[in-house]
Amino acid sequence: MEFTKYPADTFSSLVIGAGVLLTDFDPVSATLSGSDILGATTGGIAFSAVPKWKDFGEDIDNVPKNTMELKRIQEWEARMSGTLIAVNAAAGRLLAAAADLNAGTGKITPRGTVKAGLSGSDFRDLWLVADYSDKNDTAQGASPAKAGYVAIRMMNALSTGGFRLQTADRDKGKFEFEFTAHYGSGAQDTVPFEVYIKPGTGE
Repeated sequence: MEFTKYPADTFSSLVIGAGVLLTDFDPVSATLSGSDILGATTGGIAFSAVPKWKDFGEDIDNVPKNTMELKRIQEWEARMSGTLIAVNAAAGRLLAAAADLNAGTGKITPRGTVKAGLSGSDFRDLWLVADYSDKNDTAQGASPAKAGYVAIRMMNALSTGGFRLQTADRDKGKFEFEFTAHYGSGAQDTVPFEVYIKPGTGE
């Protein structure tokens, strides 16, 4: 079977596990802080980034549709979705999108307006980080090993799927979520997501 093959590095280039949803992550140091974990999830996390295309040749006589020189990206739509099964009040405030949190009482008060670019903005970066490659442990020593990771940064993320809680008899409550990344007026040409694919290093 000449063509029934797989790449030799397949087993060193796998994304492993469900990953974790973070409010902050430094891709340079690649260190994880437990206080940055948004909450425990179930069923994994889904990310999609879909460009909206414009074909400037579609209405020109004799120009074939999808001529590559006339294809343009108008904008990207980046979304992240999943289900949280453990949240604190701060995470609940993010799920409610436009809302204020009274940390003393745990009360989340929804608003009819969205705050952007101000103190207490409703928009914030979110990260999905998962183990990657066959070297996914960090070791100590003279030459510390670095764990491999896949990381997706959603910029200016806002909960656009609503606040949802589903309880069940003899089971855990589930908070379904959907976050959407947003462009910013201060960086209008910056697509609001980034992807890092970084193999680990041996000790």
